[in-house]
Amino acid sequence: MKADHPELSEAIAMQIELVELQRRMQARMSTPFVQHDHEFVPARMRRGERLVDFADVQIEWSDFRLVFRQSADVLQRYEVIEAVDHALIQLLARDGNRLQAVTVDYYARTPRPDAVVPAADGQPAILDQLLAVALRPFLARCADVWMTRVDPAKWNRPWCLICGGEPDFSVLPSSGDRWLICGRCTAQWPFTTACPFCGNDTPGGVTSFASRDGRYRVYGCNECRKYLKAYDGRGAGRPVMPAVDTIATLPLDAAAIQRGYDG
Repeated sequence: MKADHPELSEAIAMQIELVELQRRMQARMSTPFVQHDHEFVPARMRRGERLVDFADVQIEWSDFRLVFRQSADVLQRYEVIEAVDHALIQLLARDGNRLQAVTVDYYARTPRPDAVVPAADGQPAILDQLLAVALRPFLARCADVWMTRVDPAKWNRPWCLICGGEPDFSVLPSSGDRWLICGRCTAQWPFTTACPFCGNDTPGGVTSFASRDGRYRVYGCNECRKYLKAYDGRGAGRPVMPAVDTIATLPLDAAAIQRGYDG
């Protein structure tokens, strides 16, 4: 990809560094143990509420500070974070109590996309995005545990049943509905062909185009102008691999943006 798309080489390198950092962190984690009564899951799913509360994530805060700080360093190295914001974030990383409070507050403010509460004034604009990146290995481990205990077919909502996050990728299985993939915890669940961001399902309301090899697709909503990428698993020789496929489709991000869609 770097050879074919030199203009994307730094974006590709940055994403690979973040994936490697998150993989190293996940290898150090223990499996979270969560126990609720038998009515907990059905009640939450009926109300459209995420299943994982922050206490269920069971974060080791020294590990979180490490991945938070190193993720910020990666983003700053590729000029995604301004130097002044990076300095503020490094100060936050060194203040364990404040970082913990900010992280708990972030998760409480983002129960689902249509109920997000903005951060307090004075915080770097990119802080919420960075917290989502740093939380991903911890939430992904929770998703691994929870997805063995629930039936995602009973969840027909456009936000994640595990953490309430937005989808940032999807997969077209050999049969049945499209499955959305959470950008915050990587959980997967089936959803209709409607736009998951605004609910638009009018005929012709969503434009679709494919990569040259037909392996990937983009669905662009002509109402809200957002788009979602997909791995076409119909007849494919492997399952979707979000960490790989998200990076492999960076040229499609550029193509979607050129067509006027917003990532």
